[in-house]
Amino acid sequence: MDPTLLRNIRAIFFDLDGTLLEVEMDRFIPAYLRGLSGHLAEEGGSPGEIARLLLSTTGELLRGGNGHDSNEEAFLAALQQRLGIDREAFARRLGDYCADGLTALAPLTRPIPLARPILQTCFERGLTVAVATNPVFPRPVVDARLRWGQLDDFPFRQVTTIENSRHCKPDPRYFADLMDALGVVPAECVMVGNDALQDLAARRVGIATFLVDTYLVPRRSRREPPADFRGGHEELLEFVARLGPAAVEN
Repeated sequence: MDPTLLRNIRAIFFDLDGTLLEVEMDRFIPAYLRGLSGHLAEEGGSPGEIARLLLSTTGELLRGGNGHDSNEEAFLAALQQRLGIDREAFARRLGDYCADGLTALAPLTRPIPLARPILQTCFERGLTVAVATNPVFPRPVVDARLRWGQLDDFPFRQVTTIENSRHCKPDPRYFADLMDALGVVPAECVMVGNDALQDLAARRVGIATFLVDTYLVPRRSRREPPADFRGGHEELLEFVARLGPAAVEN
């Protein structure tokens, strides 16, 4: 492990689901779509039709934006065009859902015991810390997952959401935008995640990567880049303890 590389790190980007929070995503996403669709149906259309549109629109975001509009703008444009649901109506129904239905998803998540020590160590090392979750969820849904993971009290410099992002992982422009927002360059960054295809794409813009394999997302794609570092949460804790200007002294 090159001590010079470790010493130069100023910023660390963490994936959320499976990295900082244990989530049953195969149940979480369908349940979320059902719940939100039920509330949006108050504006017209059937819950099933709306759920299919939400899923297909999210897929379009994952395949790449136009580089100008935020993911939220693209998402809302699709709702307006296909279902006649405008920004105000969506915000109202999303608020209703978050107020009375979102907590039903909490049992599908569990805190990862070492997540707090890992993050605390990063802040103690003086690192800039961002939550680099794929920005297809509105901020209240991301905040809820951070709260369920007992991580919502950390002063993250950035949390990527549908509102503040133009691209999604594994698009290299997602990582470039995140670095621009934080004022850092690739040699100063590490991306940590449990999905080789999505998270290790940060290497395409020169960012070092750590594949945390406790809850590894199974992939068989030949497009997966190799990880610079790999291990479970115990190894990740040891790794972050060696980052930053004092790294060569440890």
